[in-house]
Amino acid sequence: MVIIESYPLAVVMCFITMLCWGSWANTQKLATKEWKFQLFYWDYSIGVLLLSLIMAFTMGSMGGSERSFIADISQVTATAFLFAFAGGIVFNLANILLVAAIDIAGLAVAFPIGIGIALVEGVIINYILDPKGNPVLLFAGVLAIMIAIIIDALAYKKLPTEGQKTIGKGIIISIVAGILMGLFYYLVQKGIVADFATPEAGKLGPYAAVVVFSLGLLASSFLWNSIVMAKPFVGEPVPFSDYFKKGNPKLHLIGILGGVIWCIGMSFNIIASDRATPAISYGLGQGATMIAAFWGVFIWKEFKTAPAGTNKLLALMFVFYLVGLTLIITARS
Repeated sequence: MVIIESYPLAVVMCFITMLCWGSWANTQKLATKEWKFQLFYWDYSIGVLLLSLIMAFTMGSMGGSERSFIADISQVTATAFLFAFAGGIVFNLANILLVAAIDIAGLAVAFPIGIGIALVEGVIINYILDPKGNPVLLFAGVLAIMIAIIIDALAYKKLPTEGQKTIGKGIIISIVAGILMGLFYYLVQKGIVADFATPEAGKLGPYAAVVVFSLGLLASSFLWNSIVMAKPFVGEPVPFSDYFKKGNPKLHLIGILGGVIWCIGMSFNIIASDRATPAISYGLGQGATMIAAFWGVFIWKEFKTAPAGTNKLLALMFVFYLVGLTLIITARS
């Protein structure tokens, strides 16, 4: 399998993760103009698994003395398999809640709150798992990002109050999603070998881990997504038959593309974690919040009705995010 040996390359891969994780939700915004996010989510889940298998049978099966994907998946213990599979289940619940929050409150609000909380929690948990790097710089970066989240909330309060009760529900859902999102990466890492270049009996390599994670995601969609279809947070129940009645090739491809984009980020992040450490790799990847906020502010114009002075708060939010990401990068170097 293909692995990386240098920290700078690991950082580059984490930045690709950041772009992917911060951009995939644009496919949701496009698709949900024509149908409900619950229907979009089925195609998203398929896209995640599809890309994980493509990566496993290409980069995960190429050269090197490490185990190939097939050899890797065939020797895994039940414990390691269940950790990665459980990571997919937990992530899926968190992500469905986040998708619902985006649908209610918009990208510029749901992502900074939900993913910001996940970043802080995830960095702390994964640092405990693998305590490498300068903790002062690492947690100073986390603090800067927490400040960015608070500034985003202050900017949101300046929006007109029309629909505030419903969007307030979106903020609460974002918080719950963030708490759950901070746990999934730790579960996946518990099932992965400590050193990718040295295969460990019973543990998963990075490519096999992403496939098992993706299986957990798709399988749990039949539980989590079915629940939010029957009992949506806002609006009427969504019948499953709408997936076939209202879907068309364009809508299905948009959803699959969203899953593919997200899973490119996940695969690169797991591969990079061997050299960057799980805490730094996850922390940089979750800088996706800044990318999503950029899309929400400048492309989707989610703050176009905000009063004067809001743009200064948004600019300050981006500054604190950049400072936080810089500190997290230098924590390892």
